This record gives sequence, structure tokens and C-alpha cells, in this order.
Amino acid sequence: MKTRTKSASPFTERVDALRSDLAQKIALTLGLAEKMITAIPGLSLHRRTGPTAPCAVAYAPGLIVMAQGRKRVELGRNTFIHDESRYLLTALDLPSVSQVIEASKERPALAFALKLELPIVRELLMRDDVPIPELPPGSPAMTTGEVTAELLSSCCRLMDLLATPRHIPFLSGLIQREIVYRILQGAEGARLRAVTTLGEQSHRAAKAIAWLKSNYEKPLRVEELADMARMGVSTFHHHFREMTAMSPVQYQKQLRLQAARARMLTDDLDASSAAIQVGYESVSQFSREYSRLFGQPPMRDIRALRSSGTAPDSIRT
Repeated sequence: MKTRTKSASPFTERVDALRSDLAQKIALTLGLAEKMITAIPGLSLHRRTGPTAPCAVAYAPGLIVMAQGRKRVELGRNTFIHDESRYLLTALDLPSVSQVIEASKERPALAFALKLELPIVRELLMRDDVPIPELPPGSPAMTTGEVTAELLSSCCRLMDLLATPRHIPFLSGLIQREIVYRILQGAEGARLRAVTTLGEQSHRAAKAIAWLKSNYEKPLRVEELADMARMGVSTFHHHFREMTAMSPVQYQKQLRLQAARARMLTDDLDASSAAIQVGYESVSQFSREYSRLFGQPPMRDIRALRSSGTAPDSIRT
């Protein structure tokens, strides 16, 4: 753990103490495991003992707090660094590239990952006492924010429920509402507000993006997505790229390739079968695009994953 300097303020000392407490709780819960889906709905814990290679992953709407370590996430041309002082917030399903850049056996990267229930966000936004700041133009549906003592405290209390499972059904929802409230108090929650507020252009675009995410194997017709969002095609393109940092075609391509990788690894499919299942008509095109995203041809990549005994988090979820 980091040592405190004599000049540290009481506020800084409280943040450091809570962060250290959260790291200890995660480490004790995980033991030597790299990942755990906990009994608390939406909460998973992650551990890495060294830097990792860049890995294509699909982030769901959620919050990631690094109790230790540092990660880099690339969304299109945007790069986000989140560590012990900055959390990562995602408001949509976003295909990204993730990489642990700071971790060791002595001080592993420890992450607290909580999926956000958007109906809870909407519920809180209906209250008059929750402020709604303006969303800066050009903001993607992914951002980082300052890790505060209040946020760490609520994360620690959610972790404490793992020791008393009988309290999880009643108390976990209350604490998760507090966590969402803490996020909404800051400017970083502005995109979360825009995506979940009925009638907003971002909300309408998000509905079309959600449909594409659930139907990635179908032929892509941007005009139909624009109609779904009740926008003109050019306006929809603008909002889609603003929120996801990629075009609809690029978004669909990443979803298809990640789904194919998961099916080859877990269902023992060959490349041709996986390509067809996720919507490709040309197996050669699938192989080219797969190699471009994952760094090597499909079956060679799958053999490497199996021989290493590890799999990307996107496949394990």
C-alpha cells in the first residue's frame, strides 16, 4: 500500500484509508482467483498480477473502481486511463480495447466492477434534489471521474455484504442506489443522465444502439436505425459516433468479431461456422477482420488462448 506523507490532509488520508480498505476486501475475497462473479447482483471482482496485452472487450453500462493498479481503455481514438484516483464510467454497451498497465505480484491490480441498472438511474433522476448539469458537446458514453471518499465508502459497504449474504437482497439495492447517486452528483454523470432521460436525443440514439447490440448478426441498415431513433440519417450518424467513438458499421463489426471469438472458444466452433453464426457472408473477410482486431488468424488465436489457460474478461463474462 502507498505510504502517506506527513503533509497529507485529513481528506487525503481518509481517501487513502478507504482505498486501502477496499483493496484488502477485494484481495481477501478473491484469494488467488483472477475474477469472481459475486452473490451481489452486477458486482464482479478482478485481479491481475502483471501488465496485460491489449484485449478487445465489450463494456456494459457500469462503474469500475481500481483499488490498486492502473488500466488503459481505448474507445475509437479516445484513450481513458483509470487508476486508484479515477474511476471508469460507461453509459452504453461499448466495444473497446482494454489493457492493465500497472500491476505486479507484490501489488496486483484489484478492480471493483459494478454493472449499472439504468432503471435505477431514471428513478433517481426523477427526484427534484438531484442536479442535472449540462453535457459537454462531443462527449462519448465513456468517461473517468474522481474517486471520492464517499464513493469508496459505499463500495466498501457493498463489499461488506458478502460476509452476510442474508442481507444482500434488501441492502445491496440501497447501496447501489447510493453509488449511482454519488456518480450523478459529478459532471461525469452527465452522459449517464442524457442516455437515460426520456426524450433526449442521446436516449433515442441509445435505444437504437441497444437494438444493434442485440441484433448484430442481422444485416445493418442505418436508415432503419435512424428511424428507430426518430432522427435523420446524418443526425443519427453524428450522435452515434459522438457516443460510441465509431460508426455503426465499425460498432457492428467489433460486436460480431468478439461474439465469434467467444463462440469458438466456448462452443468449439471452427472459424467458418462462427463467421456464419455472427452474420458474415464471406469467411475470408471474417478472417482478415479478425486478424486485424485480435492480432492473428482465428484458430491460431483460439489455440493460443487455450494453451495459455487464460481468456479475456469479455469471454469469461
